[in-house]
Amino acid sequence: MTVGWTELAVVVPLEWHELVAETLALTPFSSVAFGGEVPGASAPAPGSDWVRAYVIESDDTPELRRAVGDSLAALADATGAEELRGLTLQFRTLPPEDYANAWRKSWRPMRVANFAIVPRDWNGTLKPTDRRMVLEPGGAFGTGRHPTTRACLRAIERLARPGQRVLDAGCGNGVLGVACALRGVEHALGFDIDPTAVPYANELAEWNAVTSRCEFRAGAFECLRADERNFDGVLANIYADLIQAFSPELSARLRPGGWFVFSGCHRSHRAPTVAAITAAGLSIELLDARGQWDTFVGTKR
Repeated sequence: MTVGWTELAVVVPLEWHELVAETLALTPFSSVAFGGEVPGASAPAPGSDWVRAYVIESDDTPELRRAVGDSLAALADATGAEELRGLTLQFRTLPPEDYANAWRKSWRPMRVANFAIVPRDWNGTLKPTDRRMVLEPGGAFGTGRHPTTRACLRAIERLARPGQRVLDAGCGNGVLGVACALRGVEHALGFDIDPTAVPYANELAEWNAVTSRCEFRAGAFECLRADERNFDGVLANIYADLIQAFSPELSARLRPGGWFVFSGCHRSHRAPTVAAITAAGLSIELLDARGQWDTFVGTKR
């Protein structure tokens, strides 16, 4: 029996693609694609493009559509980005074969530092210096294209070393922990309050053959044991208010002299976030500002 699919399409400014895609991926519209054309719709204005997401047609209900719309509407308040208000969602039914090819046609292999991010079945030629990372769209995924993710990957390339233990707070699909494992760390431990993220993180580790050095848990800080401290590195690609709230706990888990990478801070929240980080005994040594996003890199005093 063939299965029909419903496509949700929404025009989004390019710098917000990943955030919108991750929000959709945490709903039943969990397979996401970028770009392409939507029949009957005008081409997006320069600086914007389509984000498209898919759900099995039998699961598509008016209630689901309203819930997804509410989730996207909340992004403007969470980020302070007025350009995310009033996003217009378009829906259409797709034949099975259209869905099967949609995301793969829209994938654009890319490089961040020495990481070459490709789908599982990509057979192109890599450079001798490339570090292959397999990553495909899916629930709670994180494509690596958002400025904060890219900033974290650049920092991981520079800071992560064999033998280290790294903590990833708010790990999502585990892309940062997997990147650390590919960089050679001994153990990457990630946790996320969204329990649906953990299966994707485990799958991502399996795709990249680093399961023996990655561990992912569902929960907040309470899922960590009291003796799980003195990490060599701590990562947190989360919202600014969470960085501010949890900087003391993150600092407590980091060994003196260890490195940290905190990202996901909108530039409008820079001052209070810097104040919270420094008050937690952490020294900011690099502010990686890309567009509207700040990434803080430094060490524990």
